Amino acid sequence: DRSAAVFNGFANVDTTWLQLAETAKPAVDLSCADHRALLLRWLNSWGCRIRYPRDGEAALFDAGISDWWSSWRSALPSVDLAHLSDGNIDAVAVAYAALAAVEVSAGRARRTLGPTAAAKALYALRPRAIMPWDAAIAARLYGSRDSTAFGRHLHRGRDWASAVIAESGGDEDAVPGLIGRPTMSLAKILDEYLYVTITMPGQSIRS
Repeated sequence: DRSAAVFNGFANVDTTWLQLAETAKPAVDLSCADHRALLLRWLNSWGCRIRYPRDGEAALFDAGISDWWSSWRSALPSVDLAHLSDGNIDAVAVAYAALAAVEVSAGRARRTLGPTAAAKALYALRPRAIMPWDAAIAARLYGSRDSTAFGRHLHRGRDWASAVIAESGGDEDAVPGLIGRPTMSLAKILDEYLYVTITMPGQSIRS
């Protein structure tokens, strides 16, 4: 697969994800302040550019993400991408919209987390279930980055994942190793395909 070959060709492309997964194992839990700090650093390592609070400023990311987690953690699925129900997808889409609206930085221009960072954060929370996106992917495939579009994205990911699993003989866990990406989930591998074919031309790789 070309996208897998491209990603395998970039040095240290998985470093920050593997560090996050190892430090936060068995899973990222945003009720823990340390995990919220880890998530912020990881999002910034993936190009989200969320400003860290300065001395005397409120830690809006920390507070907002903590509140969001309290309200929405139960909406996040425990199944893999291929096994998401329509209800799972609807719930994640609503949680995504709420997460994107979380205020994360102060200063002259206050900022919300936004659609791309929200999708990446959801992937970090449920790496086997959530296929992330970025602005280029959302614009090309859906023409929008709202909750309806993100729901369509997960429907597409579910269909693709099911097809890949069927073609590979029914073993989802074996698929990443077959294409040289053994430490990644199928949801991430599908995102990498979209990144290589839609986002990457003319742009630098995300870390």
